[in-house]
This record gives sequence, C-alpha cells and structure tokens, in this order.
Amino acid sequence: MSRMPPMPTIPLSPSHPAYVCPSLPGDAFATDVLEGLARTPKTLPSVWLYDRRGSELFEAITQLDEYYQTRTETALLAECAPALAAAVGPNAVVVEFGSGSSRKTPLLLDALDKPRAYVPVDIADDFLDDAVAVLARRCPGIPMLPVRADFTRPFRLPPQLKDTPGPRLGFFPGSTIGNFAPAQAAAFLAHVGKILGTSRRMIVGVDACKDASILVPAYDDARGVTAEFNLNLFARINRELEGDIPLDAFRHEARYNDAASRIEMHLVAKCTLDVHVLGQPFRFAKGESVHTENSYKYGATEFRALASSAGWDVERVWHDGARRFAVYLLKPANAA
Repeated sequence: MSRMPPMPTIPLSPSHPAYVCPSLPGDAFATDVLEGLARTPKTLPSVWLYDRRGSELFEAITQLDEYYQTRTETALLAECAPALAAAVGPNAVVVEFGSGSSRKTPLLLDALDKPRAYVPVDIADDFLDDAVAVLARRCPGIPMLPVRADFTRPFRLPPQLKDTPGPRLGFFPGSTIGNFAPAQAAAFLAHVGKILGTSRRMIVGVDACKDASILVPAYDDARGVTAEFNLNLFARINRELEGDIPLDAFRHEARYNDAASRIEMHLVAKCTLDVHVLGQPFRFAKGESVHTENSYKYGATEFRALASSAGWDVERVWHDGARRFAVYLLKPANAA
C-alpha cells in the first residue's frame, strides 16, 4: 500500500490581512453612482449600502423585532447544521459570500468535521477585518482567509487555496439572494458554482413569500434604523465622492411590489432640488426616488427552478414552522 502524500497546510493566521481581489475596480463606486443617478428611473446598486457604517446599521436592523429573517434563519441553521455537515463531509473549505459580521458562521463551522479553512468575502474591508478577528477567537484552529471583493462581480479566491484538497462549501445566508433580480440570481449561482469547483455544495438562505403586512415593517421599522441605513448611502456619496446631497431632503420608503414578489427600498425627494457628485449635476423632481435595493421572495417551486437554471439541484430544504424562511442545501445538477 502506497503512503498517502501529506495534506498541504494553511498557516493559522487569525490576523491575516484580507486578500484584495485584483478584479475589484477602484473606481467602481464612482462609476455606479454617476451612471445610476443619470438613469430614469434613478437606481443605485445595493452593494454600496455596506460601508462600515452601513454594515453596523444592518447589524442593528437584524436585532429589531420587525426583522424576523435573522432570528428565524439562525434557529433553522442550529437545527439543520448536523445534517448539513454530514452531507458535505470532512475537510471542507467554507466560502461565505457577503460575510458581514459572520455571526451565523460558527453554527456551521462547529458542526463541520475538520473544516480546513474559512474564506469570508466582503466589500467592507475594515468591518471584514473586525469580524474575522472575532471569529478567529471563537473558532481557534480554523485558518481564516478573508477576501476583500465585491462578490457580485468576478473575483478569485486566495492563492493559498490552490492546492488545498477537500470539498468547497459556499455559504450564502441572510436571504441576500433576494437582492438580485431572478436572472441575476441565476447568473450569480452559476458563477459561484464555477468558483467552488466540481466538489461543491451551496447553502442558501431564502426568504419565502408572505403578506405585505409582515414584509413592509421588516424594511421600514418603527425606530427608523432601516431609514438611517438607506440614507447612509447618500452620506457615503457625500463623503467619498464630493457629493452635496442634503439628507434631510429625502425620506426612506419601503414598497411591496406584488407582481414581482419583492420588497423595494427607495429614497424619495421631498422637494425639487439639484445636487452634485464629483462635479456632475443631477436634478430631482419632488417625489422622484432613487431605487436602492430589492429583496425578492421565493416559494419552493420558484427557487428550485432558479437553482436548476444555474446548474444546481436542491438536495435538502428546511423551513421554519410558519414557513416564513427556508435554508436550502444545493448540490451540482445530476450529481449522485
């Protein structure tokens, strides 16, 4: 019997600096803002909501009574983590897309059999560093390889993983898949499938369809935290792109689009006004809005079809008792 070659090791590095993906364009924020404000209707990509302050505000949102998603998904993950680990097997490399605070991640890492590395991918680099430092203390012995990248655009995993064996497990909780339009969501799932490779699984948190009376308050809370989160995008534009947008001239609005089965977030002008960003002028009519985020909701049949169109099959699914939320385990299409 031949001797098995030694498994390559990844240095334990809780304070490892984030790998900055070379494909992350330095001027992407400016380009998206200038193009988005010039459109009719005006739109801005939701990824730019998550600077450090935005990430902090989103964490506050997840603690609100109205925001059922986080506590529901956390309970589901605690319930299904052992079954997820059994399906994935030992020595997995966990890649979390849009990792944020990584608050749910220990539920998965604790259940997995000898995970070989954790790769959080996020665009807010300082928030990413803080989250990794906390998680490294919580899960000692698991190499942390943070990646600073916009996960909605093409990016590469850290070079340290090139010769590391073991299955790749994508982790995409928080119903973030709903921020994509369905065609974009399918493209994203297909793209991450290529990144993860042939020996892959994917865990996706999905917010289910439900009545607007439940959905709208989750995106327009009584304390106004979500409004501050949304308006922080204009504060960021003012700070980073020489903007002069008066925040008090806009109000946050959450709308339920029943035909598209989605919640929309808007910033609505209270009056007619002219603003500037990087010297470029933009006019707002009274009542005109900037569409800053979508959150699509999926029934089981619709999400299975979406995953299938991207080269994935649903291996298992878990729902909460009220069927407000679901955690899906995906496998490559036609895999045994």
